[in-house]
Amino acid sequence: MKAALRKIFSPLLTPLEASEEPYHYKPLSRKILLFFGAVFTFLGLLAAWLIPEGADPGYYFPVVVFTLAGLYGLIVGALGEDRAVARIWGNK
Repeated sequence: MKAALRKIFSPLLTPLEASEEPYHYKPLSRKILLFFGAVFTFLGLLAAWLIPEGADPGYYFPVVVFTLAGLYGLIVGALGEDRAVARIWGNK
C-alpha cells in the first residue's frame, strides 16, 4: 500500500529525495512534521467550517493555504524517506 501511495505522490516526494548531499535526520523531526501537518490540516478544515454562507471568496484563501500545507506535511512525514524529512526542515 505504501509503495502505491509513494508512486501516486512521487511528483511531491521526488524533488525532496533527489539530491546526493549529506543530510542530518532526527526521528523526532518526522513526528513533529506529522503533528504540525495534522494541526494545519485541522485548522484549514476548521476555517472552512466557520466561513459564513455567501461570504466573500477571499475567505477561502487561508483555508486553501492551511489545508494544502498540512496535507503536504502529512504526505512527506508519512511517505517520504529520511532525506525528504530532513530537507523539509533544512537539515544538511
